[in-house]
Parts: sequence; structure tokens; C-alpha cells
Amino acid sequence: MENNKKILVVEDDTGLQKQMKWSFEDFEVFIAGNREEALKILLKEKPPVVTVDLGLPPDPEGTTEGLATVEDILSKAPNTKVIVVSGNDDRTNAVQAVASGAYDFYQKPIDSELLNQIVTRAYHVFELEDENRRLTMEHIDVPMEGMITSSPQMQSVCQRVEKVASSDATVLLLGNSGTGKEVCARALHGKNPSITGRFVAINCAAIPENLLESELFGYEKGAFTGATKTTPGKIEYAEGGTLFLDEMGELPMPLQAKLLRFLQERVIERIGGREEIPVNVRVICATHQNLEEKIKLREFREDLFYRINEIPINIPPLKDREGDALLLAKSFFEQMNKEMGKKLKGFTKEALSSIEAHDWPGNVRELKNRIKRAVIMADGKQITSADLELKPAESEDEINSFDLREVRESAERMVITKALKHTNGKVSPAAELLGVSRPTLYDLMQKLSINV
Repeated sequence: MENNKKILVVEDDTGLQKQMKWSFEDFEVFIAGNREEALKILLKEKPPVVTVDLGLPPDPEGTTEGLATVEDILSKAPNTKVIVVSGNDDRTNAVQAVASGAYDFYQKPIDSELLNQIVTRAYHVFELEDENRRLTMEHIDVPMEGMITSSPQMQSVCQRVEKVASSDATVLLLGNSGTGKEVCARALHGKNPSITGRFVAINCAAIPENLLESELFGYEKGAFTGATKTTPGKIEYAEGGTLFLDEMGELPMPLQAKLLRFLQERVIERIGGREEIPVNVRVICATHQNLEEKIKLREFREDLFYRINEIPINIPPLKDREGDALLLAKSFFEQMNKEMGKKLKGFTKEALSSIEAHDWPGNVRELKNRIKRAVIMADGKQITSADLELKPAESEDEINSFDLREVRESAERMVITKALKHTNGKVSPAAELLGVSRPTLYDLMQKLSINV
């Protein structure tokens, strides 16, 4: 018997208690006759599956106590699979309980074999979801801090970051807004063992042109009106560490020349100063613009481009990262659900399909903002497409082929790939999800040329 293969039966009828205990011989069974006892056992034993009779004391003829028990269980252990047991004339309330977050319902009289199958299936679903949550948490620190990914596209980016991190080469991070350029920059800083200084970031597009030079290079006392004391710039603050220049494409032309001299000679002069100050700093630049096009338009210096482009790293948009949208959505949900003290139970299937189908023009930043807004505004137990302000996903593309084998293989490839995305590439839970054995899934993957 597995240590976690537990079930809690909430039933006040002693005869049914014995019958149901006998029905679950593969489980360690705990019995509770009322809500108070059930919650005590729930907190102590943490059973993955709970069956709840709706007619509990002090309202054995009604459903108020049973529904309240279901609600309390889900509020304290939202991942628990609750199966509601109801009388023949009580289907409406059972459906209501499922709509409120219960996993399934079963109508009396008790058929031990059928009820056992429902409970076993619920337990397997709990195991799958639990493994997915564990894998998601593992991915938070893999392959680098702050980067949550399972896609081959971003794995390639992370490998490139690992290789470059220990060098002193100037790195140019290229990617759309919200793709994670600063996350990569911080990883390059954190993974360099020779760096002892701080990580200093400056957004070249966020500071007015007339202030940007003083922000970068600092100024001497009296250099201009208001310069009441000598102030070092960001470059000096980054001494021994990393200077991250975000949105490099917005750097004014006069400053480009001054920055080029610093990059070549590693010395700066403060505004109003005549003394050259040597600075030892790793420089990382980032932009969402096409700098080669800006060179043609004479908006960016070609010599500066070649100086900062020693090692370019292209970060793909979220829509091109296979499976990452779902992985990130689940991770952001877990984080914000906990931070905000909410007790939501995840996403509806429609919401997950909408997340997969959306193009995410704002990339990871847009996804995170939508999840945060949905967690705050959601009225139900699960986040819906409407909560995310996304359109429901359209049905799969119309099949244009009349070749039955081709259609079948296309459908198999699609559903197997989707299952592997949902399980982060793990074959065993994907096989459980698809309802086939692991050897069968391996055979299908080989036949259809599907690689994890």
C-alpha cells in the first residue's frame, strides 16, 4: 500500500460506513460522521480523495451541511478530489457541488465496484496534477534563476547564457518587449564567478535625453545649474559588477559616441570634469529594435553596433516557445493565488485552450498581468477565458484530407504532443492522461517521429 493512497469517507450512516470501507480495500480508509471530524482528519492525514454524503447532521434530510462540508474541504485543501454522494432525488444539488469545485458525484444506492472505479480515477488525476505542480516548481530554478521554461527554443537560449556568462564579452540581448531580456541579463551577472560588484540596470528609453548623460557618466560639482555636489553615474556604481543598458536603440547619437569610447578604453569622464576615471565593469545591452535598420537610417552608429554585438543572444517571443505559455500561466497562478490569499482551483479547460491559442503580443509580461488580473477578479472557483479577457479557442483546423491513415496519424500526433506539453515532457504521466500504457505511448511516439 502506498503511503499517500488514502481516502476520507464522510458519512453518518454506520451501515454505509462499513460498506464503503469495504469498497476501498486498496486504500487506507478514514471515516468521519460529521463536518468537524472530517476537517480534523483532513488536516492530519491529507487524503488525496474524499467522499462526502450531502445529508450530514445536523441537517440529515437536507443538503446545507453537506455542501458546507465540501466548501470547507476545498478551502483548506483545494487540490483534494471531492466526490459527492447523493440520493436518487438529489441530482441537482450534486451537480451544484461539482460546479462549485467538487471532482465528481455518485448517486445512491452504492455500487461498490463502480464507486471504487470513480475513486481510483480521482486518485490518479490527483497524482498527475501533483506531479505537474512539482515539475513546475522544479522548473523555477532550471535551467537558470528566474527562467521558467520547458521549450527547446528557450533551453537553447539558456545554454547560450551558460556558455557566455563566465566571459567578459559584451552581450547584446535581442527580443520583443516582455520576453525576459532582463532575466537573461541578471543570469549572465549571477553566473559569472569573477563578478563581485552589483547589477546596475538603466533603461535608455525611460530617461529624458538631457538627463541620460548625467545618469550614465555622473557630474562634477558646479558642472551645471543644480549640480551642488559631485555625483558618480551608473557606470561608476557598477564598478566590479554588471551594467545593463536596456533599450539601447533609444540612445541619442551624441551619447553613442561617448559610450563607444568608454567601451573601447574602459575610462569615463564626468560632466564638467577633466579627469579620466577607469572603470572595470561587464556590459550587457538589450533592445527590441532592429539596430541594422537603424544604422541604414543613420540613427545608430555602425561602430558602436559592432562593439556591443560581440555575442548576440536572440530571445524568441512567447508564441514561438512550445508549451511555455501553459507552464508560465500555472506557475504565475500558483504564486499569485498564494500571495493574495485566494483559494482558486486553477483554470478551466476552456481557459487553458485560450492561453495556448493566444498570440501573446506582450509576451511573458502580458501573460503575467492577465493572470494577476484574473486571480483578483475571478468570481468562480476556477479562472475562465472571460476572467483572462481572452476569446475562447476556436476548434482545430478543418481536415482537408480524405486519406484515413493520414487523418488518424495527424490527430494522434496532435493529441500526444498536447499531452506531453501538459506533463512537461514526462512520458509516464502523459500515458496516464491519454489512457494508454507507457510502452504503447513510446511505440506511437516512435511511429509518429515525436521527440520529447
